[in-house]
Amino acid sequence: MAASASTKHKDDMSWSEVGQLGLQYGKIPLALLAVEALYWFITQPSDTLAFIQVTEAYIWNEVTQLMFGESASTLSEHSGWMTRIDFYHESFPGQFDSVGLYVSDECAGIHEMIFVSTLVLMTDGVSQRQRFKAVGVMCALVYVLNIVRLVAFYPIAVDGCIDNQNQADCLNNMWEFHNFVYKWGFLIVLLLMWLVWFRYIGASTRTLKASQEKKEQWRIIFRRRWSRLHYGLLVTMITFFLISWLWINANTEATNAKEVIDYCKFSDLTTGTCIEAQANWDNAIQGAWSFAVLGLVLGTAGMYEIERKDASGDWPERPTKTTKEEMIQPEEKKSKEKPKGSWRNRTGSSEEE
Repeated sequence: MAASASTKHKDDMSWSEVGQLGLQYGKIPLALLAVEALYWFITQPSDTLAFIQVTEAYIWNEVTQLMFGESASTLSEHSGWMTRIDFYHESFPGQFDSVGLYVSDECAGIHEMIFVSTLVLMTDGVSQRQRFKAVGVMCALVYVLNIVRLVAFYPIAVDGCIDNQNQADCLNNMWEFHNFVYKWGFLIVLLLMWLVWFRYIGASTRTLKASQEKKEQWRIIFRRRWSRLHYGLLVTMITFFLISWLWINANTEATNAKEVIDYCKFSDLTTGTCIEAQANWDNAIQGAWSFAVLGLVLGTAGMYEIERKDASGDWPERPTKTTKEEMIQPEEKKSKEKPKGSWRNRTGSSEEE
């Protein structure tokens, strides 16, 4: 019993180890915040991910027609791109018994791919090869799940409108499903995917250590040694982010253009005023994007560093260990100097005698 108690005591983590682990994995939420800012600036101009949007709209339309009939949907143009899907059913409200939707850049699933990729790439204790494989598999799963989400709109809309035909509120079930998946559903699924992968990879600690020592020759780590230059880069990043935010939110021309764009989207208008407002908004986003990208690059260079193995194949020691050794060295020098001083004192006293 005593032996088992001592073993359990050795396996427990101290509070200092818990703190170090928290700091080590604290880079994940920081990276996610940086990625969120990056994605926000990317998707501010309309149809930023047009190629992916068109591809998903085409697959969405084809699968819907395959499952529910060729008369169930049609593919058409929206803002110059083939991303609009119109659902048709006799129970749908309106003169044409149709519901119009389109694949926006925010609904393309890229946000979710970037999110889960960041989680995987920032996970320590896993070889680079395993991480890149996991990113590829998870991004493919997210793409398929996003198509499934889009295809599910039609049967949900039909089911709601059959019981309440030709009424606008019969589509509420479809909109509620869309909002839930967009806000919470994908987030829950992504976290579960990452946790399952992490559990599966972490099942064999020996395999992880062996694969990391043999294959991984470099790694990106949170900076251990900081200087004034690195702090200056962080301050510059924050300053540039603030400038990019003001470039959009404190610019009267940009805010007015955004209001016009929102009204045009709500009313489904494509007038000259709408086109001009879109151009002004895109110009404002491009200016803000330039500052944000430059700030992100400088901030990343300040926060992270590339660490390589030495000639013997070992990772460099942490600065804390080096500091302790440096603290011990002066004490050894002082202990060696004492006999010399005492010897000189004895010599001098003997000469005086």
